[in-house]
Amino acid sequence: MDGPGFTASLVAGGVAGVSVDLILFPLDTIKTRLQSPQGFNKAGGFRGIYAGVPSAAIGSFPNAAAFFITYEYVKWFLHTDSSSYLMPVKHMLAASAGEVIPFSLVQFPLWESLKALWSWRQHHVVDSWQSAVCGAFAGGFAAAVTTPLDVAKTRIMLAKAGSSTASGNVLAALHGVWRTQGLSGLFAGVFPRMAAISLGGFIFLGAYEQTRSLLLELGREHP
Repeated sequence: MDGPGFTASLVAGGVAGVSVDLILFPLDTIKTRLQSPQGFNKAGGFRGIYAGVPSAAIGSFPNAAAFFITYEYVKWFLHTDSSSYLMPVKHMLAASAGEVIPFSLVQFPLWESLKALWSWRQHHVVDSWQSAVCGAFAGGFAAAVTTPLDVAKTRIMLAKAGSSTASGNVLAALHGVWRTQGLSGLFAGVFPRMAAISLGGFIFLGAYEQTRSLLLELGREHP
């Protein structure tokens, strides 16, 4: 990957991160309160859902920039033929290098696969808006299948100090939710989570592709 490629990935990732946080931070707050063991209303309801947005947006730029520059570099380093059956593995490795969470391991290989399928069907590379649509579908699917882990994380974060849940054992947290609330508890907030992350995937990955394309084009016009 050349210099302009690094710069484009860095800046585009930062822009994408800030964009999605400014728009979706309130939805994430609502989702967290829905998953709270206190219940939605006692956890704050709709009060102060915009609190913390500026600091989150400022922190998103370097985090998202670092993720995407790592993601694109690992994809480049592990370059394989686009028809290779190893392509999903490459995308999983790239995603895990950028951010080691199960969500990314599901979302990014699916996003890349959907883009490749759409490109094949229309006989040319997807546009930025099409990449955004693929990002929305990939994000929504990843959000659904990883909701139990997100519930466990929320319970651990909100647990009282000294409790068994506060120890950080994810399996114990999942078992506790299953025992007290069953399947509905494990998937608490799944629809707001899917809606938020689908929209987030559309904005995040669409903004990334559009910004990166513009920067690369500017780099070619003004080397």
